[in-house]
Amino acid sequence: MTILVGIHCKDGIVIGADSSSTFGVGQFRTIEQPTDKINIVGGQIIVAGTGAVGLNQRFNAIVSSAHQQDAFKKVPVPIDIVNNLAKCAIDNFKFTHIYPFPPGVGYGALLAFCKNKQLYLCEFDPNNFQPELKEADLKKIWYVAMGSGQLIADPFLGFIRDVFWDNTPPSCQDGIFAAVWTLSHTIDLNPGGINGPIRIATLRLVEGKYEARILDDEELIEHKQHVAEIKKHLREYRDQMRTSSSSSTPDIPK
Repeated sequence: MTILVGIHCKDGIVIGADSSSTFGVGQFRTIEQPTDKINIVGGQIIVAGTGAVGLNQRFNAIVSSAHQQDAFKKVPVPIDIVNNLAKCAIDNFKFTHIYPFPPGVGYGALLAFCKNKQLYLCEFDPNNFQPELKEADLKKIWYVAMGSGQLIADPFLGFIRDVFWDNTPPSCQDGIFAAVWTLSHTIDLNPGGINGPIRIATLRLVEGKYEARILDDEELIEHKQHVAEIKKHLREYRDQMRTSSSSSTPDIPK
């Protein structure tokens, strides 16, 4: 059980995840344990997975191998990079007869990388592992949610886009805030299997070099405070509406 959020911002990429891993026997869930779902490869690549842990380990190994062989530099076209990764992963999954994914077993991933001083965010579909690039373009979709919490996260991201983003890709700081709020919202409302702590990774230009890293807890405090303040403001606005409504209501005639 997982929730992943990816946002292609104007000046970077943000990927967030919960930290819960569900154990089980067949279709029966047994226990829930904390785990890390985001991996940094070579200091410039972010990988986050949803689904079977073993498949996530295998895809991370494939991405690491591609990085070590300079595939991200040698392959000229970004879509060919993700196509090659998808093919390698599917071939790997077929080797142990796990692809096409059987009912109840699937795997999807988010990948962030840089190529020719451009940033790319790719979604690997959890149903068929086909890649799709998310682009920071006004006419395209620049954000994505994945995992069992997607049904909660998708509408909330749409709400954030409508209220905060003015229909344009956000800055990286605004993207971190949106990811923190979406993950918190999904963790609070999900029926089970999605839990904290929240993990956020960014890929952005730092002192002339693209750097991928996982933010520490202290860096998320400000964004959590912003979420709390916005909720407080909404409650105060609700109280103002109640006061205004009650003052305009005429007295009941005797």
